[in-house]
Amino acid sequence: MLQAVIGVDVGTSSSKGVLVDLDGNVLRRASREHAVDRPRPGWVEMDADNWWQEFASLTGELLAPAAAQVVAVGVSGMGPCVVLTDARNRPLRPAILYGVDTRSTRQIEKLTGRFGEDEILARCGSVLSTQAAGAKVAWVADDEPELFARARRLLLTSSWLAFNLTGEYVLDHHSASQCTPLYDTDARAWYRPWAEIIAPGLSLPPLRWPGDIAGTVTREAAERTGLPEGVPVITGTVDAWSEAVSVGAQEVGDLMLMYGTTMFLVNTVATKVTSRSLWGTVGAFPGTRNLAGGMATSGAITSWLRELFGSPDYPELLRLAEDSGPGAHGLLMLPYFAGERTPVMDPHARGIIAGLTLSHSRGDLYRAALEATGLGVRHNIETLEAAGGDVRRIVAVGGGVQGTLWAQIVSDITQRAQAIPSQTIGASYGAAFLAARSVADASIDAWNPVKEIREPRPEVGAEYDELYAAYRDLYSSTRTIAHTLAARQERSPA
Repeated sequence: MLQAVIGVDVGTSSSKGVLVDLDGNVLRRASREHAVDRPRPGWVEMDADNWWQEFASLTGELLAPAAAQVVAVGVSGMGPCVVLTDARNRPLRPAILYGVDTRSTRQIEKLTGRFGEDEILARCGSVLSTQAAGAKVAWVADDEPELFARARRLLLTSSWLAFNLTGEYVLDHHSASQCTPLYDTDARAWYRPWAEIIAPGLSLPPLRWPGDIAGTVTREAAERTGLPEGVPVITGTVDAWSEAVSVGAQEVGDLMLMYGTTMFLVNTVATKVTSRSLWGTVGAFPGTRNLAGGMATSGAITSWLRELFGSPDYPELLRLAEDSGPGAHGLLMLPYFAGERTPVMDPHARGIIAGLTLSHSRGDLYRAALEATGLGVRHNIETLEAAGGDVRRIVAVGGGVQGTLWAQIVSDITQRAQAIPSQTIGASYGAAFLAARSVADASIDAWNPVKEIREPRPEVGAEYDELYAAYRDLYSSTRTIAHTLAARQERSPA
């Protein structure tokens, strides 16, 4: 029987799974949509048990009827998301999501004051921000102390899946490097002095690399998922880094650009590079380092607009946006609908649509949303290069690449080409590759060669330069108003 691997990724808006043979051919796909919970302004949560239920549902679909012999399993997930479990390994509360959840601002201020911003940056590679898992752990300790007193283990999305599959409590080094300020990126180890202050009584997991085998499928997990008992499961990692693996963006100078619910950028650098406006992390493979950025929204805005418009299909909205043309007939959007992560690092930023008139159409609004994400990408790339990043090649991946318009807009705004690989599935495919690599000789270049290059159009570059200047000015000129409105929202009932 044909040998294959399974890769499953739990994302912000859906969980996706693929069955892939050892040559990289996708045999079957499956997905399950889900939604985040927003119980209060600034809070973004999900039930970790649902992730495990969706995993089991996905594997059941991928394996029935049996078409291949599964020889390894890969996992990845959005992150860093904080899952705290009790002595019986049950989640104590809903998972607190990554940087889109902004509740930990008070802990960020307190921990920065205690340890020092310069010291945190030097030791951890990043300053504290809403992306930092360590600050979220501190929030639970401060605001839910009775619950935290029962906490015994810290898991993230991928490690929660691996734990349910294998019973092994492990975490990958990359995910740990997003648990600022709990992890030392130079020592590549938990930094115990700060961990004992932030998370007393919490057992931090042993660390491995994303492609290392965490353990094997237990009998209980085999009965639940349909996977063969004893099959190896990799440790896994955060979805964006699995996305970068899926397209081979691992060489120095590579920049992975992920088009998803949020927009993410991962640049591979030769040596440690730090920035107060970006995230310095260890990479997915031993010896690698990254400088990364992430916007709080991108595809989330297009989904929101689609709902507001009465749910027309995406191809129709893309057609209308293409008809609108560069500049969206004088509209300009700030995409800070969930605050903003990099490079603004402002959880109280808010979305703005400037220039609206009664003559603007759905296509103009949708075009402005696509352009807003492109303008945000340009801001991140410029910040990254100014900090010492090294961008020689951009590789695009994710659902937003499937149509031509969005990627073309980003290339036009940045005036940079993007390599589009044959498979743009993303994180689940990257997880499958790491699984295959753990049991066989697999090459991502053979699995997923570049299919096309999306070239920028110089003739629209000047127009977008003008729009970009206005984009940068719009945030600075409206920041105070946005913060005032954010404060009102936080006082309002959810």
